[in-house]
Amino acid sequence: MSKKIRVGVVFGGRSGEHEVSVASAASVMEALDKEKYEVVPIGITHEGRWLAGSDPRRMIAGVAMEEAGQDDTVTAVVITGDPTRNGLVPVDTSQAQQEAAGPLDIVLPVLHGTYGEDGTLQGLLEMAGVPYAGCGVLGAALGMDKEKAKMVFRAAGLPVVDWLTVRRHNFEQDADAVCARIEERFSYPVFAKPANLGSSVGVGKAHDRDELRKVLATALEFDRKAIVEPGINCRELECGVLGNDQPIASIVGEVVSSGEFYDYRAKYIDNASRLYIPAEIPAETMEAIRRMAVEAFLALDLSGLARVDCFLDKDSGAVYINEVNTMPGFTQISMYPKLWEATGIPYPELLDRLIQLGLERHADKQRNRTSFSPEEEA
Repeated sequence: MSKKIRVGVVFGGRSGEHEVSVASAASVMEALDKEKYEVVPIGITHEGRWLAGSDPRRMIAGVAMEEAGQDDTVTAVVITGDPTRNGLVPVDTSQAQQEAAGPLDIVLPVLHGTYGEDGTLQGLLEMAGVPYAGCGVLGAALGMDKEKAKMVFRAAGLPVVDWLTVRRHNFEQDADAVCARIEERFSYPVFAKPANLGSSVGVGKAHDRDELRKVLATALEFDRKAIVEPGINCRELECGVLGNDQPIASIVGEVVSSGEFYDYRAKYIDNASRLYIPAEIPAETMEAIRRMAVEAFLALDLSGLARVDCFLDKDSGAVYINEVNTMPGFTQISMYPKLWEATGIPYPELLDRLIQLGLERHADKQRNRTSFSPEEEA
């Protein structure tokens, strides 16, 4: 009988998207084939404490992570940082606990937002030599930073909606000057959002200066940079990408928000927004978006997976790349899995592919030389 692949599912984290991550992880762990995989849950608290053996289902039911950590089956992770103690800390566990934890064959980082989807966790795993699914350090960092991603897209010839970047330091020094600069560039309404976050956390729409000050202040609570974009009359379309060096694109879906725009409440709370898969768009537009999604994926040096979000201007018919999500929502009713299911890859198979892509990428990286001697080149 072949040995099961030991998969560490990391979830939670120090992020405004903590709860979304917990829901995604519960769905992923339920769908992983128990005949193929040994699943090791690894939860990260809001404060940043790592706990192996944490059950996301208990968290969803309202059980605090620290309470779950009192369970005898929960052990500390061997390699971790603990922000509550201001440093990297050794783990004091018994030999039996260390053997129970054991090495991992691969990590599924089901983390959304900061300290997980932004390259920080990927860097830790690279240093530890642990294979992981999804994007590497550079791709994850670029995908998370909306300002830098737009710069790369523009350099690659991909169309993006114009934007301005606002830094917290400048806003706190002179909010009126910042607002005036935005008003010189754009007409109302405008959108403001944290440069490094997702799930529409901290996103706001402003119709005048008073609202602009408020939405900027909110966005800048979550990040030191905010992106401001003009509102356009558009449809919101999304496309999944899967692969490493030769990625493929899913069919395109459309989100129709229950609110004025697709904010956190419309995504996760009121359950009234609608998803249309496939989107009702011309075939040539569908193919153009799929092609652009792959180009965006490659431009940011992504790997494994991403959901590429686009705007379709209702007035001009122009398509713009909005942003990429390198670890999109992953419940069975989330857009990314649903796009692939409609394309012909069901949820459990999608997880199989992501794990295999992570292992392949790790194996390819091991081919890189990490030592050099001038005598070898003589």
